[in-house]
Amino acid sequence: MDTRPLRTSVIGSYPFPGWLEFATRHLGQFGAADIAEMQDDAAAIAIQDQLAAGLDVITDGEQTRFDFNLSFYGFIEGISLETASPRRFGPPAHDQRGRHEITGTLAAPRGLGVVEEWQRLKKLAAHSGARLKVSVPGPYTLSGRLAPNAQYPDRHAITEALLPLVRAEIESLVAAGAPEICVDEPSMSCYGHREDPRRFVDIFNRTVEPARGRARLCTHLCFGNYKGRAVGLRRYAPLFPAFHELHCDEMHVEMASREYAELEIIGAIARHTDAAVGIIDVKSYHIETPEQVAEAVRACLRHAPAQRLVFAPDCGLSQTARWAARRKLENMVVGVGIVRRELGL
Repeated sequence: MDTRPLRTSVIGSYPFPGWLEFATRHLGQFGAADIAEMQDDAAAIAIQDQLAAGLDVITDGEQTRFDFNLSFYGFIEGISLETASPRRFGPPAHDQRGRHEITGTLAAPRGLGVVEEWQRLKKLAAHSGARLKVSVPGPYTLSGRLAPNAQYPDRHAITEALLPLVRAEIESLVAAGAPEICVDEPSMSCYGHREDPRRFVDIFNRTVEPARGRARLCTHLCFGNYKGRAVGLRRYAPLFPAFHELHCDEMHVEMASREYAELEIIGAIARHTDAAVGIIDVKSYHIETPEQVAEAVRACLRHAPAQRLVFAPDCGLSQTARWAARRKLENMVVGVGIVRRELGL
């Protein structure tokens, strides 16, 4: 699928407006129509910020989710409420999050809600001319906060139970006309160093099969961003060469927060699929200047051709203050534009 050389994109999430965060703590005071209006308004704001920045690809900012991943548990039958945090004090970290207990057969008879998100995005942004993208967590990542039991004795068993649910949602998105679908699998990149990466490839490829050749398929492989903190060994080398077999059209890798370690790997990725490079550090409040962005783009061009490169933040922007997210996206687009002009694109 041909795309604009050096195109600019985002991963998916965007900061909530302050009023939306306040409203989510007081939802009992709102009616169903009020909530639907708030969802449209929040998505419209996220869309407008992205359009104002000049991005080639935009999302709805995942404004109707409280998390890129955890929100989906509300659509899945057979699980109980999240257990209490095992550690409530001290520095924020991944171990402060509890897990959901599995109480029955995992099922999602209503779907996972992404089709509705796509329909809202299309309604609000179809006029913009920007490329529209929706995202859904892959089954391995989605399995991470569910506790194994006798029926599902380990994470891989849970993953296999979730795989057809995610696959069905992807199939429904294709049927609904979604042109670009990102299957987020950061857990694969976080834990690939201690697992068989070929097993991850098999999981991913079976999940996306309904969309292959029918929509642009992306995947996001980062090392975690819970309250600005990573969770895994931040190295991509253990994933390859196996991950070259992923059935995707675009593979996103986190580079800016890692000081562009392993940047050369994008050359190998680009021989198989488009390489989406994270050139904005969402874990830092340093606002990258356009010239710093341009220099990063030039470095990427030393490894991969322009027609194979996409540029985006390292991860979703939900954990970044909105004022910073706006400025970072604006400067990213300006910086990429500098290099486009140098190349006559």
